[in-house]
Amino acid sequence: METLEKHHDIEAVIALFLLAMILEYQEAFSLIEDETLSYRQLVRTYYGVPEQVAPTEDVVIVYTDEAFYSEYDQYPLTRRDLSRILDNLFRMGAKVIGVDMILDFKSAYGEDPSLEFALKESGNVLLVSQASFDEDGDFEQINTAIPRFAENARSGYSNVSSNSAISQSIVRVRLYPEIVEQEDHWPFAYEAVSMLLEQKLSYRDGVVRVGDRAVRLDQFNDLYIDFPLLPGSSTGTLKLHEVIGLSAIDVLFIDDEEEMEDLSYLVKDKIVLIGEVAEVAHDEFETPVGNVFGVEIIANTISTILRNAPLQAASIQAEIFLALIVMLALLATTRLTGPMPRNLTNLGIITLFVAFVSYMHARSGTVYSMTYTMLAAILSVVVIETRFYLAEMAQKKQIRTMFGQYLSPTVVADLVKDPEKLALGGEEREMTAYFSDIQGFSSFSEAMTPSELVQMLNEYLTEMCNIIVGEAGTIDKFEGDAIIAFWGAPGAQADHALRACHASIDMNKALVPLRKHFIEAGWPEIRVRMGVNTGRMVVGNMGSAQRMNYTMMGDAVNLAARLEGANKAYGSDIMISENTHRLVSGDVDVRELDTIRVVGKSEAVTVYQLLERKNQTQADLSELVEAYEKALAAYKERDFARARGLFEACLVIDSEDGPSRTYQARCAGYMATPPASDWDGVFTLMDKG
Repeated sequence: METLEKHHDIEAVIALFLLAMILEYQEAFSLIEDETLSYRQLVRTYYGVPEQVAPTEDVVIVYTDEAFYSEYDQYPLTRRDLSRILDNLFRMGAKVIGVDMILDFKSAYGEDPSLEFALKESGNVLLVSQASFDEDGDFEQINTAIPRFAENARSGYSNVSSNSAISQSIVRVRLYPEIVEQEDHWPFAYEAVSMLLEQKLSYRDGVVRVGDRAVRLDQFNDLYIDFPLLPGSSTGTLKLHEVIGLSAIDVLFIDDEEEMEDLSYLVKDKIVLIGEVAEVAHDEFETPVGNVFGVEIIANTISTILRNAPLQAASIQAEIFLALIVMLALLATTRLTGPMPRNLTNLGIITLFVAFVSYMHARSGTVYSMTYTMLAAILSVVVIETRFYLAEMAQKKQIRTMFGQYLSPTVVADLVKDPEKLALGGEEREMTAYFSDIQGFSSFSEAMTPSELVQMLNEYLTEMCNIIVGEAGTIDKFEGDAIIAFWGAPGAQADHALRACHASIDMNKALVPLRKHFIEAGWPEIRVRMGVNTGRMVVGNMGSAQRMNYTMMGDAVNLAARLEGANKAYGSDIMISENTHRLVSGDVDVRELDTIRVVGKSEAVTVYQLLERKNQTQADLSELVEAYEKALAAYKERDFARARGLFEACLVIDSEDGPSRTYQARCAGYMATPPASDWDGVFTLMDKG
């Protein structure tokens, strides 16, 4: 018992959550975490604060797509025409013009002077660059546009990539402090905001400042992109460039000043991004809101910064506090002894955690790590359930050892009269076997101390065994909480079946005051399942010369054990076989349960629920049985719809009637998937109960 009292699962759960905190800070499972971020961002786009998830009004995308190139009649956009677009946007009042095109090589067509002139004249152009890293992830250099362009414009790098080597979903973008320190070079989106606000950028301790805006990054200097909710259309959800964009055709081919003035209101005092959204450019990335072009990711990043980064990683203190709450809640469930309530509570705790983290992401923009705490919680449930299982098995073994030494007083008395029966061997005769088991025994073994459990079992077994002995039955053995007994040996009994049924009825009645007593003592409610079968069995002393037991064996014995377990499928308490029923039908009240094929048996057997001595069933139960028999008749006639209705009527009489519940559900299943045309009405049980 000392081993059972050592709850090593508590230490294991604490260790799991400590490990989760370490892995979370190191972000060891970025693939899984980014996937959860994707789903949470989807929730935010639909259920977040509308003002926060609306597309930005500070950024306009001038895009080149398939329709543009079809009208333009060449690919790609020439630098001469790019310079015309820059000039027109400048004249239209664009505050910042960002060019999402790599210009790191000289034109072969002599177009560079015109673009250089446009850059110099505009003075508000931001060119894209690329940061390069070695195989170890260390920064090497910045690849900018050719000098004649770079000298006349500002630039910012736009390395857009997933944090995971497996998943390509983009949920956040990274700032590299070493690039800021070594090259004074910033990400493209940050530079665009700096130019718009006319404020310098600074970085310190995970916070980027631009003017009065402070953008707090996570421990890896990542900024969570707040993707907006985009409207739908007849062809699906619109792309961002279709919502806040303008085709490059409209800007390139402006006929007169009046047309330019008409378009100016779209770009005046805004950040204008020029970029490709044609599939031929291969500049598309996977995000929580679907595939998004690179220029759209830049636009979303700019919008996120301008809104002071509404998605903020929760502080490490908040993360630890939330994980601690989940851990303590899971540990509290170890006080629940029943596996079903415990597992449902554990599921509820994990569900509440996921719901809370998703709600905080959607409504307040606080980003908690989900993967690590959830994995720790799931593994903790496994650990806790394993401990409960091992404790229950150890408890049953101890009880089996403790009570297995005792023999039935009837067997002892018979052996005194006939010492020759001590010899090994047995005889075959017709007998009635009885098996019983406490329903949900694990709730007892976990809710009580060992001494209380022994006291409870002693009271229960004494009460039951007194009734068995009172009906001249023989107690074969105790197997933990199970009682195995028989009638018809060692002395012959012509009415062995009836005695077994009377004893079963009396034991079921005796459980009522016993149940009340246990509840008053603070013990779990006791419910017992019983199985009775009559048939040919071998009975006698079996074992070794050193240790023997007066017991029974045979297929009829095994069937009685199966019937005890079969009660679970029907919610019944006492199940007897057709063999027993045939011998006692004139002396007891029953109701037919089913014709079943139990596990390990090929022959079907009709089974009955034993109710009461003949004509002693209470009126309300008699009314239920009468309605039940009509429903069962309809079921046998394959009229499952009518049978279902009749069984539902039975549940109106008694909402807790197990057989009616079973048949109501089975009829619903057969209505959806009817049995074969040669259905014989036999139901095959798939487990032992």
